Amino acid sequence: MTDLIETRAILHDLISYPTVSSGSNMACIGYLADRLERAGARVEVLSDETGAKANLWATIGPEGDGGLVLSGHSDVVPVADQDWASDPFVMEERGGALFGRGTCDMKGFIAAAVAMAPVYAARELTRPIHFAFTHDEETGCLGGQALVAMLRERGIRPAMAIIGEPTDMRIIEGHKGCCEYSTHFTGLEGHGSGPDLGVNAVEYAVRYVSRLLELKEELRRRCPPGSPFVPPWTTINTGALIGGVAHNVIPGKARIDWEMRPVQWSDADFVKADLEAFCTNTLLPAMQCVHPDARIYTEVIGEVVGLEPMSRNAIRDLVAELTGANGSDVVPFGTEAGLFQQLGIDVVVCGPGSIAQAHKPDEFVTLAQLSQCLGMLDQLGARAG
Repeated sequence: MTDLIETRAILHDLISYPTVSSGSNMACIGYLADRLERAGARVEVLSDETGAKANLWATIGPEGDGGLVLSGHSDVVPVADQDWASDPFVMEERGGALFGRGTCDMKGFIAAAVAMAPVYAARELTRPIHFAFTHDEETGCLGGQALVAMLRERGIRPAMAIIGEPTDMRIIEGHKGCCEYSTHFTGLEGHGSGPDLGVNAVEYAVRYVSRLLELKEELRRRCPPGSPFVPPWTTINTGALIGGVAHNVIPGKARIDWEMRPVQWSDADFVKADLEAFCTNTLLPAMQCVHPDARIYTEVIGEVVGLEPMSRNAIRDLVAELTGANGSDVVPFGTEAGLFQQLGIDVVVCGPGSIAQAHKPDEFVTLAQLSQCLGMLDQLGARAG
């Protein structure tokens, strides 16, 4: 019960930091660093090139390879235009649940991990326990990619990792990748009465979207046999088409925001190669015939690999043993887990709260799930000793 009280207090503090991805997370990371240092951890704050964002890497126990990573992202999604019953950045308890932006996605897990730090420090650990808290997961896993690159560069080789995204404490051993793009079209503005004298960027963007729709159907036919995901094939979603200024003006600029969630990375390569050929051989020649400076440019917002289910996965089997879970599952949403798996680390996604509450108004995590998470973390710490 003491650990749950401490977890609640830490979560209260974490929610008060409005770490929306568009802003800084430095104050929140500083708070976590101070907490872990006082618990006896060796802490490093890793700022990005802007100085406004940072990852945190901390270790309790011996130096060396092996051990366990407890990982979570510090950023949260915006609350603008959402109808909350209470201030989203002031945690409230109602009916055995804690409400606030980030309570389940995923500051609840971070709070539980940090609450366990003094417990870990008091034990004679024979393997290290690492804490990895990242920035900008919600906007392309930017912090996670930087953190994993740092671990690779320094030759740090943990054996296992738990990514504490909200799974209702179910063991998740696989998920799709997530690739986000913005494709920009630069045409030539003009008066609407002379369409042949301009290059209508919106119309070419529409043709690009039509190609995306054709690729959606092709990806269904490329569905790998036995794919465990729902749906089992790689998906494409067109999130936004932005362009134009008035009814009678040929739009000179347009942008498409779109995403792809590959079940296999060969699908991502296939889609990108097809679109590049479509632009180079079809769209651009037509645009540049009228205006030689016409351009199409695709901006990579984020490309994050999926988590591949593995026949051998030590942390999956260990968590199942400790919690009594009957099996594991896969999910359609993305996490930072695949980044850690690329390092050769056995990974699962498992944390308190439900993805059904994530990103929504009145987001919450229950005290019962936080307590269940603490029980799992305590047993994992005992095994590390």
